[in-house]
Amino acid sequence: MCGIVGLFLKDKSLHHELGNMFSPMLVEMTSRGPDSAGVAIFRESSTDGNWKITVYCSNKSIDWQCTADAVNTELDSKLEAHPNGNHCVFLTSGDPTEAIAAINRFNVDLQVMSVGHQLEIYKETDLPTEVLEAFDVPAMSGSHAIGHTRMATESAVTTEGSHPYSTGHDMCLVHNGSLSNHNRLRDRLRRSQGMRFQTETDSEVAAGFISARLADGRNLHEALDDCIADLDGFFTIVVASAERFAVLRDPIACKPAVLAETPSYVAFGSEYRALTSLPDIDLAKVWEPEPAVTYSWFLN
Repeated sequence: MCGIVGLFLKDKSLHHELGNMFSPMLVEMTSRGPDSAGVAIFRESSTDGNWKITVYCSNKSIDWQCTADAVNTELDSKLEAHPNGNHCVFLTSGDPTEAIAAINRFNVDLQVMSVGHQLEIYKETDLPTEVLEAFDVPAMSGSHAIGHTRMATESAVTTEGSHPYSTGHDMCLVHNGSLSNHNRLRDRLRRSQGMRFQTETDSEVAAGFISARLADGRNLHEALDDCIADLDGFFTIVVASAERFAVLRDPIACKPAVLAETPSYVAFGSEYRALTSLPDIDLAKVWEPEPAVTYSWFLN
């Protein structure tokens, strides 16, 4: 049992309130997942055109600037380090693939969480309220965010095993459920796409499948439609990209889900109580998503 939430702000005037509005939603799902928590947030880059590379290290005393200096020496680049605890967002105007390879050569213990122009991911083992406070998520601004609270059932409680998962540029996923065919899908994606996975979790495979469909030219809504035939098991999935926010439940709709929409926002929660702190929730259209139906929204 896990908890997932998402908030997609249609009203740009609310973007500065994203973290403040989103954080109580995640905290409300603590009882569904006290082991660890994570947040993916889409924020504007501090410099137009820069790539963001979010990196995690288990060593909380790591010198992130030392990493940036080493990469800059090797690549003759201008990698900027923006530390946030044991995570760091590196900004670069160069090829992110080259920067990631250099980061990994400098320190093999570093793990890349996400790559994109807007996406940042923060996750850790602890109660959701502690994770939110550790990364100062309530103070963050942005257009949309998704989050996950985990109750481990198939693997150890680790940062790597926490959600969200990102397997493509500016794309991420949170998942409640269990996929029965993830090993077969993982092998297929490795062979056909050359995809590399950092964990053995089924959720990362689901993210990888969606990334592969996007690479084949499908949009996010269509990629989730493809999941209905190719993902076996019970699941509720919330996926976000730089421009879109989407929700899908399996054909049996085994896992709980509720959506709410107002002129200002779209919100998702595993339970309605995750949405009660939102403004004007009493005026929102609230419904349970239908099984095997993709719901999606995009920024204007």
